[in-house]
Amino acid sequence: MKAWAAGFSSRGSRPYNEDTIFYKNTESGFLAVAADGLGGHGGGAEASALAVQVFSEGFVKSPGLTEENIRGLLDQANSEIRKRQTPSVKMRTTFVAFLCDGESWASVHVGDSRLYWFLDGTLKSRTLDHSVSQMAALAGEIREEQIRFHEDRNKVLRALGGTEQVKPDISIEKGPAGPSAFLLCTDGFWEHVWETEMEADLAKSDSPARWLSYMAARIGKRMTGQNDNLSAVAVFIQE
Repeated sequence: MKAWAAGFSSRGSRPYNEDTIFYKNTESGFLAVAADGLGGHGGGAEASALAVQVFSEGFVKSPGLTEENIRGLLDQANSEIRKRQTPSVKMRTTFVAFLCDGESWASVHVGDSRLYWFLDGTLKSRTLDHSVSQMAALAGEIREEQIRFHEDRNKVLRALGGTEQVKPDISIEKGPAGPSAFLLCTDGFWEHVWETEMEADLAKSDSPARWLSYMAARIGKRMTGQNDNLSAVAVFIQE
C-alpha cells in the first residue's frame, strides 16, 4: 500500500486560524487528521491543536485499527481539552481522522468536519455531520445540498471538549483502502465546494496537492469577506 497526501489551511476572512491539520506515514500505516476549533479568543486554536496532537501521538504509540483503541484515543484528547478549559474559555473542537494499514482502514469524526471517500474517481460516501442542519436533512425537512445554506448550519451538536463522554462515529472497513482518494475537511472548506466539483477536480489531478489547489481556487473565487477558517487534507491510496 502506498499513501501520499497534501494539506491546505487558511484563516479565510477571520483574524486568526483555529483549524489544525496533520498527516503522517507511520511504521504501521497512515494517519490524517483535521480539526476545527470552537470557542474564540485563541481557545479554539488550542483545542484543535491539542486534539490533533494527543490523538496522533497516541495512534503512533498504539496503532490498532479497532473501535476500542480509536475511542480510547479520542477519550484522551477530550480529557486533555477539558482540563484546559476555563470559565471564560469553554474551548471545543470538531475532529475527523482517516487511519489505514495494509489490511483495513477506519474513519472517525465528531462534529461537522468531514471525510469524503472517492473510489475510482466517484464519491462513494461521506461522514454525516453532527449538526442541526444535518439532522434537518435526515428528517426530510431540507435536501442534502441545502445544508450549506441552512440558517443553523453552524450549530454543532457534538464536539471534543463539549461533554465528559465523547460520542464519535467510527467506521472500520476491512480490506485495503486503495485505489482511492480521501478528503478530510472543515466546514469552511466543504461549504464552498460541491461534491460534483470535488469529483471533477479529482479527475484532472495527478497528486493530492494538485487536487487541493483546484478546490482552493474555487473557494478563492467565492469568498465574500465573511469566510470561516478553511482546511483540508487530501490523501491518495494505491495498493
